[in-house]
Amino acid sequence: MGFIKALIGLPLAFVVLVFAFVNNDMAVFSLWPTAIEITVSLSVAIIFLLVLGYIIGWFFTWLSHIPLRKALRHQKKQNKKLSKEQEKLAKEVEGLQGNIESLRSGVSPEPKVSLKERLKKAFIGHKAE
Repeated sequence: MGFIKALIGLPLAFVVLVFAFVNNDMAVFSLWPTAIEITVSLSVAIIFLLVLGYIIGWFFTWLSHIPLRKALRHQKKQNKKLSKEQEKLAKEVEGLQGNIESLRSGVSPEPKVSLKERLKKAFIGHKAE
């Protein structure tokens, strides 16, 4: 994005500066509600108005991004809160996994009964009743 801005902005700035310095006649500006008159070079006036327009544009752009910055701050707070909650849950899961491992190691495994023995037990058990 910066490359594109430079690609467009630099030639445009060059053209404006050449235009400003070629037009170096004197100009009279009167501030209407008052009787103040200012006589300056036209090139100075052009550059001043260009810089003033840039500053005003930057300011209004900054103002238009206020809701976005507010939402970003809110999102950062939410992320911190969720991160703390995730850490707490991860510690809890770790503790529960440790409990499961200790329960598994404490229980002695029962001897495995083969399928043949289970079937024999099932059929013999029904005949005895």
